[in-house]
Amino acid sequence: MPDIRQARILILATHGFEQSELVEPRDQLRNIGAEVDVATPDGLPIRGWNATDWGETVEADLKIGEASPEDYDALVLPGGVMNPDKLRTDDTAIDTVRNFIDTGKVVAAICHAPWLLVQADAIRGRDVTSYQSIRRDVENAGGLWMDRDVVADNGIVTSRGPQDIPAFVAKIVEEIQEGLHHRARAI
Repeated sequence: MPDIRQARILILATHGFEQSELVEPRDQLRNIGAEVDVATPDGLPIRGWNATDWGETVEADLKIGEASPEDYDALVLPGGVMNPDKLRTDDTAIDTVRNFIDTGKVVAAICHAPWLLVQADAIRGRDVTSYQSIRRDVENAGGLWMDRDVVADNGIVTSRGPQDIPAFVAKIVEEIQEGLHHRARAI
């Protein structure tokens, strides 16, 4: 059972991420001792969306293409509308999500970020939640959608939105401490 204070976590994001959904999990996970890196498409800083307008800029630690699941215990995918919509058309981002899924690492997606799990064909037959407006997308991809603050299915953690961040972070910690998740590809 890995100690969260020894964990390395990767956050994958681009411009337009929902500010609270990146900053709050990043800071909470760092505050409990995890090492957290932010990967962006070009390795450059990205600007968030803060509810109704542009928010703060977040520094990047590396390019998405430089991130390897072997170096991390978990992948966190913040939502917002723009961020996951852009990333789901980025082959490198989707390959990274698939690699984390295939290696049994924890993958956590909040709000609209389950779009990335849909694009990576990772939710068919799995219990998931998301922001209400993408429920049909999740169900059409074979996900078993639930209206809950957080849902975990064999190391794949999903959550509805900013109001659920405390439960989202707590479940990420719990799933990391369980260790690798031996799962088959989505059925």
